[in-house]
Amino acid sequence: MKTSLAVMLGWVLSQGLLHTELPIFAAIAALLVVQPNINQTLGRAIERSLGVVGGVLVAYGVGVAFGKSSWIVLLAIVFCILLAWALRLAPSSASQIPISAMMVLSIGATTPEYARDRIIETMIGAAAALFVNALIVPPVLLAPAHDTVIRLAREVADTLDRIVDALRFPQTQTQIEEMMIKARLLRPMLNKAEKALKSAEESLTLNPRHTTNRRLLDVDEEFYNRLTSLVTRTIGMTRSLRDHYDHSLHLEPTVLAITVELSRSAHDLRLLAAEADYPDRDHLPVAVEPPALTEPLLIMTPHPQHWILIGSLMEDLRRVREEIKGE
Repeated sequence: MKTSLAVMLGWVLSQGLLHTELPIFAAIAALLVVQPNINQTLGRAIERSLGVVGGVLVAYGVGVAFGKSSWIVLLAIVFCILLAWALRLAPSSASQIPISAMMVLSIGATTPEYARDRIIETMIGAAAALFVNALIVPPVLLAPAHDTVIRLAREVADTLDRIVDALRFPQTQTQIEEMMIKARLLRPMLNKAEKALKSAEESLTLNPRHTTNRRLLDVDEEFYNRLTSLVTRTIGMTRSLRDHYDHSLHLEPTVLAITVELSRSAHDLRLLAAEADYPDRDHLPVAVEPPALTEPLLIMTPHPQHWILIGSLMEDLRRVREEIKGE
């Protein structure tokens, strides 16, 4: 609907201002410039306008210097492609320069005002697209970003619980490898959350609803930053357990104490996810439980076969505890 309105507005404005019977270039600009949010629309409008201006200038210079024969048109197109590549222009601008040069040299050869009108029409169409996209407020993409962050937090908590089970009960090699595979899936989830947050940030740029929604996005971004470290630590603990696992681990008193702290870490991480899911604490669906994390453990001398794993788990647990408590 926004694209249709932008095309209609660009068409009417071009006819009224330029007295053009068929302002197709304004319509083309409006079709290509309208994007999901205002920030992207502004960028595309600038890119397309600059591309048109660059192509017209190249065509004008080539026409003055060499005339307008067919081989000159071909060389101008090739030159524009190489110029766009050398300047590392965005794809929309890179394709627009040779297209504009080709059309000016071919059609504009018999119409001197063609180059001028093409630039003006394009700018009118781009301006119409920008105006319509600002008038009809684009949707903000907070919900997808929020959902990916919360899912990531809960999966990190589930991974901690899987480590607890592996330390408390004897596991087969297949179970240990399966746990490692699931832990590695945290990385794609982290990357997905990062992309969703960037999309949400972009959707708020130049958006009239920016002020209202900025606080909610800040909560998700702050929580995501804490999860970045937690993902690294959780994968590290899983890898250490996979590399140094043996069936007597559950007999080690320190290991059992570590499992208690890991369970509490998973518990408190879910509390953080609940608070991030409902930033207004007065509207939480259930009463908030108190955090369960305790003070750091005092480690007894472990079995020589287990001290590397226990030391690694303790260091990762310390950092997990700091991230969850915000220390």
